[in-house]
Amino acid sequence: MRKDEIFRLIEKHKLVAVLRGSSADEVYAAAERLVAAGVKLLEITFTVQDAPNILRSLCGKYKNTDVTVGAGTVLDSETARVALLAGAQFVVSPAVCPDVIKLCNRYSVAAIPGVATAGELLTALEYGTDFVKLFPGNAELLSALKGPFPNARFMVTGGVDEKNLSAWFKAGASAVGASTKLTAPNADIKKWVDAVKAI
Repeated sequence: MRKDEIFRLIEKHKLVAVLRGSSADEVYAAAERLVAAGVKLLEITFTVQDAPNILRSLCGKYKNTDVTVGAGTVLDSETARVALLAGAQFVVSPAVCPDVIKLCNRYSVAAIPGVATAGELLTALEYGTDFVKLFPGNAELLSALKGPFPNARFMVTGGVDEKNLSAWFKAGASAVGASTKLTAPNADIKKWVDAVKAI
C-alpha cells in the first residue's frame, strides 16, 4: 500500500500497539494477544533483539489480513532500509530524522517522525510528512500546535491509557500509541479496543 493509504488506516483504527518485548517469543506472544483482541496496528521497535527477523515474520504472517505492521525506534536511514526490506508499512522515529523521511518518501512508505516543539514539527512538514508522533504526550502542547499547524496529524505516545483516550482525540490526536500498558500479558486489551471504537 502507498503511504497515504497507510496514514488513512492509522487514522481509521486509531490505536497503535508499540511492541518492546525483551525477547522474540515475548513479542510474538504479545502480537497474538493484541490481534486476537482486535488491534489492527502493530509497531515493532528496533530496541527489540532480532527486530528485523521479528518484523519480517510478522509482516509475512499478517500480509493478507487487515493487520498493518510497522517499525519503531528507527534512528537512521540504514535501519529504515532494513525495516522496509523486512516489509514494514510504516516507520516511526523518536525524533525528526531527515534521511529516514526522505528514504520512506522515495519508496512511498509512511514515515512518522517524533516531534516535541513547533520547530521540529515545521521541519517534519518541510521534509514531506504531515503525520508526526508527539512524544511525550502533552494535551496542552497538542492543542497549541493544532492552531498554527491545522493540517498536521498527530499520533500521541507517552501518557496514554484506556481511561484518557477520548481526551487525546478531543485535543486533536489522529491516533495514539501505547506500549506496556497495552501490550503487557495482564493488559485488558479489549477495554482499549472498545474505548477506541467509542470515539
